Amino acid sequence: MRETLLTGFQQRAGWGDAERSLLAGDASFRKYWRLRRADGATMVIMDAPPPQEDVRPFVRVANHLEALGFSVPHVALVDEDNGFLLLEDLGDGTYTRLLQQGNDEWSLYALATDVLAELSQQPVPADVPAYDDQRLLTETGLLPDWFLTSVGAAVSAEARAEWDRIWLDLLPVARGVPSALVLRDYHVDNLLLLPGRAGLAACGLLDFQDAVVGPLTYDLMSLLEDARRDIDPALVAAMTARFLVARPDLHAETFAASWAVMAAQRHAKVIGIFARLYKRDGKPGYLPHIPRVWRLLETACQHPACAPVQAWLQAYVPPAVRQRSPQ
Repeated sequence: MRETLLTGFQQRAGWGDAERSLLAGDASFRKYWRLRRADGATMVIMDAPPPQEDVRPFVRVANHLEALGFSVPHVALVDEDNGFLLLEDLGDGTYTRLLQQGNDEWSLYALATDVLAELSQQPVPADVPAYDDQRLLTETGLLPDWFLTSVGAAVSAEARAEWDRIWLDLLPVARGVPSALVLRDYHVDNLLLLPGRAGLAACGLLDFQDAVVGPLTYDLMSLLEDARRDIDPALVAAMTARFLVARPDLHAETFAASWAVMAAQRHAKVIGIFARLYKRDGKPGYLPHIPRVWRLLETACQHPACAPVQAWLQAYVPPAVRQRSPQ
């Protein structure tokens, strides 16, 4: 059934004569297909099956970012009911591939940092949801609800409620910095280098359909505390300083506290998501990254603002439990 719908969309888009190949899948239900004509012209189809997926947020954010001059895939055709988009093909030059090929890490990260510094100063669209307490609590809850249960270390209802109370107390610290459009998955898999474009437009942006309005620390932290790869602490420090130079209005200590809380929040979420991807969705490919994310979470908890999170983890998730793999 999905294949029939996909073929029909391709034909309506005027690309019925193009060869279609699977370009990528991700941790969601989405898939991406590349269309290639005999003359070499290409486009991409986002295949986002409802009700699990909704293409409308992607379209809204893409149009907003494109209007601001950032490089995103131009949306050429939309089928909201069936969950298909025809998108501009920005190519294969993801940061992940370029780094694997030995491209200069510092220049790539500097470009990505500069994009965030500029984006953080732009207006946000009115129809993008807020990164509110409920959304953030739902995400942090993934650690006890999925990781701990999957490793045989489920906590009591009282301890689980305490986890939520800790975060409710911490979230105002995260919001000590200004709000901005937060793309939420700003990391090397979703960034591309576009050699034919100048300035900030040389950085292509992907996978922003889950964007929210929240603390401006979040995306830079996501970039520099990557769940999928180790990053030199010197590079992290340099890019953080670069961002702060571009935003001299920010107070460094307030920024650092917000960063620490958002880092702890994201890493707790990601540990839970990776466990859920295995347990619920049968995707074990993310399990090898969990030890790295635990290290990142432990580092974030060294900031004084995150002391309550550290205390809860010490009480209910000792190191031996953190080392277990979801079963």
